[in-house]
Amino acid sequence: AAENGGACRLRFDDTNPEGEDAAYARAIADDIAWLGFEPDGRAVHASDYFERLYGWAEHLVHQGLAYVDDQDAETISATRGDFSTPGVESPCRDRSVEENLSLLRDMRAGRFANGEKVLRAKIDMAHPNMLMRDPVMYRIRHTAHFRTGDAWCIYPTYDWAHGQSDAIEGVTHSLCSLEFDAHRQLYDWFLEHLPLPGDRPRQYEFARLNLTHTVMSKRKLITLVTDGLVDGWDDPRLPTLRGLRRRGYPPEAIREFCAHIGVARVNGVHEIELLESFVRTHLNRVAPRRMAVLRPLEVFITNWPRWDRPVEHRSAVNNPEDPQAGNRLVPFTERLWIERDDFMLDPPRKFYRLAPGREVRLRAGYFLKCNDVDTDSDGEVVRLWCTYDPGTGDGQAPDGRKVRATIHWVSVDHAVDATVALYDRLFTDPVPGADGRDPLESYNSASRELIAGAKLEPELAKTAPGEVVQFERLGYFAHDPGTPMLFHRTVGLRDEWANIQKRRQQGS
Repeated sequence: AAENGGACRLRFDDTNPEGEDAAYARAIADDIAWLGFEPDGRAVHASDYFERLYGWAEHLVHQGLAYVDDQDAETISATRGDFSTPGVESPCRDRSVEENLSLLRDMRAGRFANGEKVLRAKIDMAHPNMLMRDPVMYRIRHTAHFRTGDAWCIYPTYDWAHGQSDAIEGVTHSLCSLEFDAHRQLYDWFLEHLPLPGDRPRQYEFARLNLTHTVMSKRKLITLVTDGLVDGWDDPRLPTLRGLRRRGYPPEAIREFCAHIGVARVNGVHEIELLESFVRTHLNRVAPRRMAVLRPLEVFITNWPRWDRPVEHRSAVNNPEDPQAGNRLVPFTERLWIERDDFMLDPPRKFYRLAPGREVRLRAGYFLKCNDVDTDSDGEVVRLWCTYDPGTGDGQAPDGRKVRATIHWVSVDHAVDATVALYDRLFTDPVPGADGRDPLESYNSASRELIAGAKLEPELAKTAPGEVVQFERLGYFAHDPGTPMLFHRTVGLRDEWANIQKRRQQGS
């Protein structure tokens, strides 16, 4: 809108009193602000226009274009026909204007029970567009509304409120996803038959954003939440803005991704790896680097000068992509934690990390050589006995010898305990339900792994809620906004999108 000199409005469709809640409205407004957008003017609601919508409903009744129907919802649905069969006109369709007006006013006054009557537009029960077959405009709901309270007991349908609300606000372009394409005829019909000042708004449709290995439909997301398959609307595995935010996705990366894929009229599915590549690229520029050990294995440095220098503070770069980020000091002691995966007792060929008799470089530290190993009764390695080369503090050996691997570490005496959540795809199928099966058949029950007892460098205790950092060699992790020392892996370090592109080029 801004690029074309227009304004974007925020309006809540609160026409269903049973499905609306002030908390949901606040959450949506907050999500929009987090994304970096500021709607023009204050947020409005369809309920702001209930009185005008009702007045226009009476106008259609006066024109003989709407009538009150006594049939229940099941009968109305059954008599609508199908794409090859015309619908059956209601026996109430030919009521007089006076009777319809009286009944509509009685509906508003609360003189009928829920479902006893509805107001329908009088269009064409043989229309090829099923939505044009005398659609319902008002239904009775004796339910308090979160904004209007008990002022109303009849509520407009979405189709009746949509276009007229647009007209009231002076909207020129009303944007909807493709499933509303068939609704455009009804949108236009209502506007054409009302005494509206100025130009009428137009509805335009666009394809939904769909991503692989997840679902974007509200109905399917509700199933995941209500069935307890995820923890809530902000579960980091969900593609909701709340979920992406909690997982650490930067709003800038989401905006850049959406600008990259553009808007289309044809439904398609975008690889989630493409979104992740935008997230990774952004975080690489801004995220501070820290060291964390998820599955710790203890290292004891036997030649460390513990009496003269129990602790040495090593200088480590905060972000090599940002020289202004500076350095930090990381405590180094005779006892360190390293990743269990960085050691193998009997390594295969091309394993270059730590093994008996082998030397590696410690990130921001020294060369370290493994000399001996302690194992438990099951043969599990529990401790490594190592020596360090004090002449390699700058990362180079004075004699010019080379090492093939650099690993990260955390001081045992200074480590901070944390829980780390690792995530896999929520659905194993790239497009859940694409073959006609229930999407839940490919739900991945192993999509989250919680690791308790991870060991973090002490600087990570200062991480703000919601802040994203790079755990060196492991990926980007977001500090949970509500649970101290719980970190969610946002994305890994490997660019899977680049690999997908390479495979496609090789196959073409």
